[in-house]
Amino acid sequence: MFFLAVPDAVPQGTNAQLARKIVGAWQLVSVEGQPPGLPGFYDHPTGLLIYDPSGTMSVQIANRGGRKTFARGLAAGTTAEKVAAFDGYFSYYGTYTVDDAAGTVTHHVEDSSYPDLRARHHVRWVEFQGDDRMVLIPCEDGNGGAVLRKGATYKLYWERVK
Repeated sequence: MFFLAVPDAVPQGTNAQLARKIVGAWQLVSVEGQPPGLPGFYDHPTGLLIYDPSGTMSVQIANRGGRKTFARGLAAGTTAEKVAAFDGYFSYYGTYTVDDAAGTVTHHVEDSSYPDLRARHHVRWVEFQGDDRMVLIPCEDGNGGAVLRKGATYKLYWERVK
């Protein structure tokens, strides 16, 4: 896989500082708390998040601890095996915008493994621990409401892929 980071390229509608800092590929290293509406989802999570300089993003998260291979091979998975595979995998892609003043990134979902997330806007507070570790904190509570930043208990920790 080849990535080209262009320092002067930032997504339209964004401020430059935070947008430049998040561009790249990020590997999920840990999760604190549980996602609203998906209790128990994370058991040894793994994932990849990509922000490209043009403003396109993609995220994939798998629950490595709960995902098993199909007993009879890929094309012959039982309904139960397929349900378990789906329940342990989450992904979406679209565009993103950054608000430097608020310290947020908004994911504008074009499509998702969960069809109900199409056309939604996921706002995340962004915190950095050095240049190569990023914490994303969802601003939503999963029920249409907001979470106060100080009270947020659900956080995803990402490290830059080198």
